[in-house]
This record gives sequence, C-alpha cells and structure tokens, in this order.
Amino acid sequence: MGLEKADTPVEQRAKKRFVMEREIRYRVLEQDKIIAVGNGKTLNLSSSGVAFVTENDLPVGAFIELSIAWPALLENRCPLQLIGFGRVLRSSGGTVASTIAQYEFRTLARILPEGAWSARSDQKLRRWAEAVARG
Repeated sequence: MGLEKADTPVEQRAKKRFVMEREIRYRVLEQDKIIAVGNGKTLNLSSSGVAFVTENDLPVGAFIELSIAWPALLENRCPLQLIGFGRVLRSSGGTVASTIAQYEFRTLARILPEGAWSARSDQKLRRWAEAVARG
C-alpha cells in the first residue's frame, strides 16, 4: 500500500482566479528605474494576482504597476480602472504572472491619448517598491 500521485493537479492558490479578458498596461521597475512599459490582455485575475499576455517577457522578481480596464462603470456612466502593484512571479513565451499586493480603483473621466499612461509620473510605484524593500 503505497501513496499514489493524484491524477489531477492540486490547486495551490489561496484566492480564486476569474477568467477575465481585459486590456492591461504595465510598468516595470528595477533598481529605481522604469525598465519596461507595455500593454496586453489579461487571462485571469484574483484579488492577489493576475496572469496576462504581452509581447515581451518581463524580469522575474521585478516590481510592476498594472492598470486594468475594469468591466463595470461607476454609477453606470464613469469608466473605472484597477491600479495594482506587485511583483513578477513568472514570465515565459509572452505570458506573465504577477502578484497584486496593493490595489485601488480609479475613475477614468476621459479617453487618454496613446502613450499618455507611460509618461505619467511613476513616483507611486517607486514609493511602494521602497516600502516593500524596507520590510
């Protein structure tokens, strides 16, 4: 009577993932510098992580800021975006998984011109990364 391996993989995530395809933008910080800016599509999402596809692989362990177009409208008329901060867990073949350690919802009152998000100040990402590094 030995132990047998399970035929189906055991889910190890603490939070339930929801399949959700939404536009995502990201910025990656390494050693106090933004090293990557890009966009893609989410695959799935939970309150503590996200998987998404993008054109480039990202460095594992790097700090990341995410902006996800939220599917619901505030008061049925104002677009929302989910802003999250975390770390890149895995990245291979254009599929990235990252944590979401802190998040907030923001209103999006208008359509942003192309590239405007990447030019925005990255001070909040840097402050969050410094706080995490301090413990």
